[in-house]
Amino acid sequence: MKISNLILVKFISRPNRFTIKFKNEKNETELAHLHDHGRLKELLVSNADVLIKYVPTYKKTSRKTKYDVIAIKYQNEWVLLNSSYHNKLVSEILTDKLINEIEDFNIFKPEYSYGNSRLDFLLKDNKDNELFLEVKGCTLVEKGIAKFPDAPTKRGKKHVDELIKIRKKSLNAAIIILVLQNNAKSFTPNYETDKDFSDALKEAYENNVKIYPIHIKTEYKNNNLLLRYNKILPIKF
Repeated sequence: MKISNLILVKFISRPNRFTIKFKNEKNETELAHLHDHGRLKELLVSNADVLIKYVPTYKKTSRKTKYDVIAIKYQNEWVLLNSSYHNKLVSEILTDKLINEIEDFNIFKPEYSYGNSRLDFLLKDNKDNELFLEVKGCTLVEKGIAKFPDAPTKRGKKHVDELIKIRKKSLNAAIIILVLQNNAKSFTPNYETDKDFSDALKEAYENNVKIYPIHIKTEYKNNNLLLRYNKILPIKF
């Protein structure tokens, strides 16, 4: 996936969950929308390089900001911070048949309501077998270990619980965790931050809900951010 026409600026602060202050090339302070509700405390540090994208429709849509945050530079690598691109990235991965275990499945419907949850995708194969799929984005990596979540997520646990129920009905269920730092070597649920979610993820794994921590390689070149599938990382519980 390629995200084009990006602008390089400097991070100043995060006034609230949905907004950052940045300094532009004229040394002026402006605001940009942050489409990631995680804590991100290790990433959002003063004077960090940030990639933003101008939103030409901001006036028509009555937005408070005219820019979206796309990515931030951390340890000399770029990390995607805009969760609105997660499902677009997964759509490309599924279309290109990059996950061997589910290569026979195609996207049937995005944003599919099931039970008490809205899951990211319903997939079907040519025999009409269904696969219910949820997507999460992981930006936290410590000593090469990717950890999700970086903040407690009741909504995330609800999705995992729903997939366990689906699997217990002998239906197919899977979770894709997009690992968005180049230096990740493996994945583990973040027990210290959210034990309930982590226990639920382990229960899902034990019930044969397929879990795919997909390592995404990220590169910034010529004002474009390039994101590509690399491999499925090992899971450690």
